[in-house]
Amino acid sequence: MAQEQNYFQLIYRIIIGLIAIWFLSIIWPYISQVVLMLVFAFLFTTVLLSSVDALERKIHNRGLSVLAVVVVILGSIGTFIGSFISQMSQQAVEFSSRIDKDTLTQEFKALGEKFTSAMPDFLQNMQSSNTDLAGKLSEGINIVVGSLASMAGAIGNFMFIAVMVLIFTIILLAEYHGFRKSLVNSIPNKYFEVGLDLIYNIEKSVSSYLRGQFLSAASVAAMSLAGLLLLNFFGANLTLTIFIGIIAGLANLIPLIGPFVGMIPAILIAFMNNIGNDVAMAHQLFGVIPSPFFLFDIILMFLIVQQIEGNLITPALVGKSVGLHPMIVMIALLIGGTILGPLGMLFAVPATGVLKVILKEIAFVRQNAHLL
Repeated sequence: MAQEQNYFQLIYRIIIGLIAIWFLSIIWPYISQVVLMLVFAFLFTTVLLSSVDALERKIHNRGLSVLAVVVVILGSIGTFIGSFISQMSQQAVEFSSRIDKDTLTQEFKALGEKFTSAMPDFLQNMQSSNTDLAGKLSEGINIVVGSLASMAGAIGNFMFIAVMVLIFTIILLAEYHGFRKSLVNSIPNKYFEVGLDLIYNIEKSVSSYLRGQFLSAASVAAMSLAGLLLLNFFGANLTLTIFIGIIAGLANLIPLIGPFVGMIPAILIAFMNNIGNDVAMAHQLFGVIPSPFFLFDIILMFLIVQQIEGNLITPALVGKSVGLHPMIVMIALLIGGTILGPLGMLFAVPATGVLKVILKEIAFVRQNAHLL
């Protein structure tokens, strides 16, 4: 009799679970953005919580502590971005005063001829037979201009999400311990110790993951800076190397897109600093591949950095920080990327770490159910 009752209970739970999954699949498109904001806010809260708590112990005011930490963070980010934009603007002004339109046209023409001459014969024949190059160029420009509206919309949506994440983060920082206390009080007495241990381990897993991510970002910044300085040693004439290294490290937190963010300003600066320089124009990668202005050298350097980071540093640091084997980390990243793309890769490892903690606690409860 008891066995049949357990059997019916299992069927009942499966049916309820399937109904819940079906209902979630229906409402998910409407709540996904809000859930994403809350997840980001929780991650930022985890990063800033220790600083807010430490400041609160000194000034004994939670609101002022949250405000001070948020202002310092926003001020630091604003100062960095403003300094970088200012330096890039000065670089562009110096470039425009040094290079006139005719010289720039000649350099582009010479660059095109250099790439064309390096192509295989069949590609050169295809290029020479293409008489409507101007028309195709105009068509490409129209496509770019047409995409500006959608780009502006994407930027607007990003700014809205960023503002909402900031608001949620401030609320969570101010009320975090109250939320945590309410959650703990809602746990039944029978499972109080298990629930408290589960909450602690989830917080520890997420904070460890974030610490591993920031260590990985710092390693990318250091390797990128070292690579840029090495290129300068061989005559690349790159400036703002510290800015570019930091940008590459921070952008590395964004899967797929991040690796290319640090590459773009490096290529722009290499072009602006070296245009008109015949030696830089004639530079060859490995003495074989034409690489004017060290462009292919820069691309190769960033690709090497990203390969080292993706295959060695991140699986080791992040996997170790959340107690996961590097192979499990790679599998989680692949699954997350397949399901949700870049955002799936961003949340795959912490989600796997949290899932590991929950399964571990469930196994503990099942083994010790007779003692509860």
